[in-house]
Amino acid sequence: MEENMCEENMEEVQVLEAQIDQLRAEVAELQDRQKQNLKDMTFNFRGKMQDALSYVCGQKQVGSKEEVESRLKEEVEELEEDLKRQTQMNGISLSSCTTKTLQSSSRKLVQQLSVSGHCSELVFQVEFQLSDFTLDQRSQRTISDLNVVMDAGELSSLGSFLSGVEESSDLLLLFRTLRTFSDRCDDRRRTFQHFQEKYPSVVSLPGGCRSEVMNLNRPELPGCVLSIHWPVEVSREGGVTPKINLLTKIPEKALQLFPSQAVGGAAEAFQSMLRILGPEAAMESVIRAVSLSQVM
Repeated sequence: MEENMCEENMEEVQVLEAQIDQLRAEVAELQDRQKQNLKDMTFNFRGKMQDALSYVCGQKQVGSKEEVESRLKEEVEELEEDLKRQTQMNGISLSSCTTKTLQSSSRKLVQQLSVSGHCSELVFQVEFQLSDFTLDQRSQRTISDLNVVMDAGELSSLGSFLSGVEESSDLLLLFRTLRTFSDRCDDRRRTFQHFQEKYPSVVSLPGGCRSEVMNLNRPELPGCVLSIHWPVEVSREGGVTPKINLLTKIPEKALQLFPSQAVGGAAEAFQSMLRILGPEAAMESVIRAVSLSQVM
């Protein structure tokens, strides 16, 4: 019986030793990951910031704790000011950025980056590989495997463009076009919101102030609606083009109240006013006409 107990104890010891070895392997793997993360953290910084981060991460000594904290605070303040200026200039505000090293050698560094942010109310997430090559003391940086994730509501306008920019991995074109597209959408939103506040009895925004459609109607004419359709189209090459059209929905009974020629030519007349007066003045002319119209 004692022999059986000894054998059982030996088996338990072996199981425990195997578990300990597994835990040691996991700890070693986590330590390697931590070291790599620290390298990734300091890779994109230079000067005082890199020294301070190296000190905080225990990689090297660069002075007293007070000196390091002072350098770090100074560098962070400078980076915050620089980020603020960049955001004001390009309209892109980043909320997160993660980096993962895929390959590292003396001649080649490949990293996987994931960047999230917004441009006005346009939210995006961008993932790509950044490769740095060093050949004959020359450095070359390339971007590949670009993937863009955006709100489904914007894909109808941006779908073709995003497919093209992912194929070309043109990150600069992506951000430049997002800024232009966002600016044109903001122009539309401000204009629609202005007219809704100025003419609340006539103007309605069924899809909200960021939608493409503004409706004009009067309670005295049920079912009679004039719509300003203002899509912002983006070509595959990144060209951004706002297009404004007047659409009419006139019931049969309401047609008797208007000359058929005037109703039929409303869209063409609106396009003429757009060319002469510009978008806001042309829209206000139509809104005032609807607002002042009387039922016979």
